[in-house]
Amino acid sequence: MAVDLTRALLLIVGLGPGVAVLGVGGRRGDPLEIEVALTGRPCCGGCGGPVWAHGESSVSLADLPAFGRSARLVWNKRRWRCPDGSCAVCTFTDQEPRIAPPRARVTARAARHATRRTGAGRAVSEIAAELGIGWHTVMRAVHRWGRALLEADTERIDGVTALGLDEILMFRRGRYRRKHWGTTVVDARRGVLADIVPGRNAAGATRWIRARTVRWRKRVRWAVMDLSGPYRKAFSTALPHAKQVADPFHVVKLANTTVDDVRRRVQNETTGGRGTTHDPLYRIRRLLLTAAERVTDTGHAKLRGLLAAGDPRGEVRDAWHAKETLRLVYRVPSRKLAVEALDELARDLQDEAFSPELNRLGRTLRRWRTQITNWHRSHVSNGPTEAANNLAKLIKRVSFGITNFEHYRIRVLLYAGKPDWSLLDTLTPR
Repeated sequence: MAVDLTRALLLIVGLGPGVAVLGVGGRRGDPLEIEVALTGRPCCGGCGGPVWAHGESSVSLADLPAFGRSARLVWNKRRWRCPDGSCAVCTFTDQEPRIAPPRARVTARAARHATRRTGAGRAVSEIAAELGIGWHTVMRAVHRWGRALLEADTERIDGVTALGLDEILMFRRGRYRRKHWGTTVVDARRGVLADIVPGRNAAGATRWIRARTVRWRKRVRWAVMDLSGPYRKAFSTALPHAKQVADPFHVVKLANTTVDDVRRRVQNETTGGRGTTHDPLYRIRRLLLTAAERVTDTGHAKLRGLLAAGDPRGEVRDAWHAKETLRLVYRVPSRKLAVEALDELARDLQDEAFSPELNRLGRTLRRWRTQITNWHRSHVSNGPTEAANNLAKLIKRVSFGITNFEHYRIRVLLYAGKPDWSLLDTLTPR
């Protein structure tokens, strides 16, 4: 059966009509070089008239591997000149988005392939080795096409009714390994990472929210966060109409931290140092942080006995009861009853008879009473935001020390932002 080699090469290159394959070369061990050129004659982009040939130049573009070898597409780009002296366009070269956008170093299909692979969580160094080019070349292509995809996918973050904010340690940089923080912005209902902004203060998050449309902001009913003052300020400034919700996990975690703080102090006062395996309070350090309903009868008996032995003033016992009482607030069916229960708990904990740690917990519960009890209306948490943070940390591990914020942001959004990948084939990035 006869084989049309030109057609076969066109299928390999994947460019279709309007592109001619002039030749194939490349020594053994070197990348395969496929020489192409456009067959049509363009018109002037300024006046629309005919143009004259004005020389040509070759551009080498990295392409997808072929026949087990890395490939280069050598594009013979013709230069054209407009003969109309009054035309603003003097000279220009061939342009074909199907091959590559202007100033690119990789073909469009190779760039799309690299962007999809990056969105699947692959390392850029792995993709660079596959294409036979440098890391920076691949990263520039991924940044260019990934940014174009995220900008084109306008429906990705539409319809947000619950917005979550949380901090994330992006990377360390400099001589003293200074920490650089970011804020993840997440659709807390659907679990979609909307964006990452630099810093963990109120300014960055406020600026991002205010950059959305008025219609978009009005649809956000719930503002979800941990017990963070800067994020509360950001929501109060940019989304004053949204009801703020404190994440239940972080509220209970604060109570657990209080129990641990009291246990350490009492342990230090009674034993004269840090706990050992034979000290009563050290032996129940994990039981104290376990939910009461998950502790067995044997565990409860152990708690009572060792608290009696190592907690002479009952401070650890009081902290444990405060923690369990706070947990029970989340089982109250209505917000009205939850507000009453939380107010009573906060008021009791501020009594001088309790330890300083419990006094501090009571003051915190009083300041955040509205955000804590708003959970009974929304039943939304910051769990999806924490999940998005975990996905971002996976990219950080794969990247092995990336310190460019924009590169990091694009890679994380491609991986955890759930973009519409079908749009990638229709893009022509700037």
